[in-house]
Amino acid sequence: MELGKKIKQLRFKAGLTQEQLADKLGVVPQSVSKWENSVAMPDISTLPLIAEVFGVSIDDLFDLTNEQRFNRIENRLDIESELPQDIFWEYEEFLKGQIPVEQNKKRALNLIAYLYWHRMETYARKASQYAKDAVRLAPGEKESQWVLHKASGYAAWDWNIYNHTDAIDFYRELVEANPDVRLPYFDLLDNLIADHRADEAERYLEQMNALTDVSPVSAEVYRAHIALARFDEETADKIIEKMLEEHKNEFACLFEAAQYYAKKCDYLKAIELYEESFEKEERRPRFSDELMAIKDIYKIMGDYKKAAETCDRLIALLQDEWGFTEDTALKDAQNEKAQLLAKI
Repeated sequence: MELGKKIKQLRFKAGLTQEQLADKLGVVPQSVSKWENSVAMPDISTLPLIAEVFGVSIDDLFDLTNEQRFNRIENRLDIESELPQDIFWEYEEFLKGQIPVEQNKKRALNLIAYLYWHRMETYARKASQYAKDAVRLAPGEKESQWVLHKASGYAAWDWNIYNHTDAIDFYRELVEANPDVRLPYFDLLDNLIADHRADEAERYLEQMNALTDVSPVSAEVYRAHIALARFDEETADKIIEKMLEEHKNEFACLFEAAQYYAKKCDYLKAIELYEESFEKEERRPRFSDELMAIKDIYKIMGDYKKAAETCDRLIALLQDEWGFTEDTALKDAQNEKAQLLAKI
């Protein structure tokens, strides 16, 4: 249904004349007449007020299908770093209403998880900034340190805070319930290795390797990281070196080897492999992981000029290959470039 016809339908349902609706919206009655006869469209800034008057959402004004509403929610979460409170509530209400609908349940659950994560990230950024300001004022006090640790994901000394037991329990349960599905094994292995639970990781790696869709590169990478979890760097290095010899032309091999050397703080080797991986990646648009890693390494090394130049490459990738114009990732890269240039 066209917007003008929808407004007319809602006006009749609300028992309002064109003059009464115009008065509520702060426009002249002729404007309402033009909207309803499709001669003109309401200004975009008027839509929230129209929705408020009729007690509907903005999306309801356009009679969008559920799939269109799902897509609009996802796209807006991708683009905006913070949602207005009324929009958040509107999306939350719609998505909760779709969870009981069997054919929409999976999409609705994915998106409501994304919605809450988006809100969490919004507030985490604010909490982190205020906590940093508080810590700068009193660096010898712990009052805001814990907020900073939680909001920013900073390392904590206490084992009971940084261990991944809950994540391991969840992914182990998922693996046991879905032994033929590859992805949960990756998450389980990642968390076991992070906690140096190497013996358990090795058992699940053997179980995962029995699957038909596990690549040799993935298997070797996890073998190397399990060796590192045992503090056996020599064995880990040999595994990676052998993998590079056997799969040197494979993008995935180069990328994972770069990850390995970055984690070992062998930064120049990591940059070399990230660059090779980025050049060999055949898919278009390419992912930004390599450039983000290279930028971070240059920051760690104190080479802010090269880090800023890498931001330029990242911005070009997002614009030229991904077609981004105002997405959050693009704005973040532009802001970080400005911060890096200020440090030079």
